[in-house]
Amino acid sequence: MPNDCISYHKSGYFTKLMIDYLAEKPELRTLYNRFPKLENFKQQIEEKAKNFNGNDNFNRQTLVAALENQYRGFEISEITKANIALLSDSKTFTITTGHQLNLFTGPLYFLYKIVSIINLCKELKQAYPEHHFVPIYWMATEDHDFDEINYFHFKNVKIKWDRESFGPVGRLSTAGLEEVYEVFAKDLGLGENAAYLKSLFDNSYLKHSNLADATRYLANELFGNKGLVILDGDDISLKQLFIPFVKQELVNQTSFSNVTETNIVLKEYTIQVNPREINLFYIEDNIRERIVFEGNQYKVNNSNLVFSEEQILALLETNPEQFSPNVILRPLYQEVILPNLSYIGGGGEIAYWLQLKSNFEANNITFPMLLVRNSVLLATEKQVQKADKLNLTWADLFSNQQDLFNKKTQELSQFNLDFTEQKEHLKKQFEALNQIASQTHKSFKGAVKAQEIKQIKGLENLEKRLLKAEKKIHSEKLERIIQLQNELFPNQSLQERRNNFSEFYLETGEELLQKILDELHPLEQNFSVITL
Repeated sequence: MPNDCISYHKSGYFTKLMIDYLAEKPELRTLYNRFPKLENFKQQIEEKAKNFNGNDNFNRQTLVAALENQYRGFEISEITKANIALLSDSKTFTITTGHQLNLFTGPLYFLYKIVSIINLCKELKQAYPEHHFVPIYWMATEDHDFDEINYFHFKNVKIKWDRESFGPVGRLSTAGLEEVYEVFAKDLGLGENAAYLKSLFDNSYLKHSNLADATRYLANELFGNKGLVILDGDDISLKQLFIPFVKQELVNQTSFSNVTETNIVLKEYTIQVNPREINLFYIEDNIRERIVFEGNQYKVNNSNLVFSEEQILALLETNPEQFSPNVILRPLYQEVILPNLSYIGGGGEIAYWLQLKSNFEANNITFPMLLVRNSVLLATEKQVQKADKLNLTWADLFSNQQDLFNKKTQELSQFNLDFTEQKEHLKKQFEALNQIASQTHKSFKGAVKAQEIKQIKGLENLEKRLLKAEKKIHSEKLERIIQLQNELFPNQSLQERRNNFSEFYLETGEELLQKILDELHPLEQNFSVITL
């Protein structure tokens, strides 16, 4: 069985919008700037340089100072330190991905996002050696959906952090994670790799006071030696750079009209997000609530806070950190403060980015190139050998389980289980009868039609019964096929959206990350299969 890949289209796990985007369908062309091909980065670099490298390099200096402050107290590699310093250089650009602060990284695709930005930076450096490229992980510290991030799956066990949470998750105290650690450590068992994972969890979550610092430590431990730079947007100095755009949103509500118009273009697809009249939250340590405009006043949902326009704009000037962009405005904030060329994300993320280009144009900010992150299926040598013995291809294993079951039953059977030929023969016989019936009393015509329906249905029932009988005969082999598919696709869903990296690291150690780094090529739009 080849260690191969399968196209996103054939994988069956990507939406029509993503398939059409990857196929560069012309009806979507107005929704993105440039398609992510290596040769297209030349023009993207030129455009972003003109758009970003002004104001006496103030934005770059502010970004570097903010990162140096955020990394204070953390041990970082020389390459990460150099990358942070390089951001002050007008010839340096970033490749960015964003991700929630999932407990212990959450599902596997966190790794694939990070590896995608690291490897793309390497490719770009080879193609454009006169420039520098820095991989940026944007931590979603201002999110407040704690229930989406407070757990991870380890060997079919859901390891969960049970507590109440209010406000931005990055500011959340890590108190209480000792109990989670005890559960996880017990499940890990003994061994060198288990000891490393225990130490990683302990040092990340039990030795840092908030979730943002814990996640920074974790991502830095895993990828810091590859030059990854981790950015927290919940930063007063960075928010100051965004003040003019927040003011525009509060006063003119431009993003609502721009995104609403774009959604009309996307009407044949599933709309990922819908804009609000104001796409901002008000935040404090225990609050992240929507700002709404009612009766010529700005109100904070679920609170008694009310502001006039003059008051809220004055607050923006003095306390910009209390304004948090939602999913519609966060991408704009990112591109205002970063010299960014491309955003790498999953299908759902790229879908909502495709709604945003007109709003970027209205704000005179360069729209980044949108790249669908690498997707991966991890398989052990033992699983590959099983698949070979069962005559399974990767296309088989990616297919719908019932379709796979029926297909393999057909292949294993010594009979043709498809009665299409017999049904066609029967229909031809009834065509002759129908000709006779048309020349006699209508009651006979009805009887012929009823008999045709009855006999066709009878053949279909026999077809189903034969398939069922053959499934019983070949049940042992079919069960092994389904068992293997269930191992690779837990709950008949993608492994990368459920399993945590730790269960694979437990078996393979450092080989896991190295294999992923070696085998993923971000500009190749295929679903990779990696054998461990």
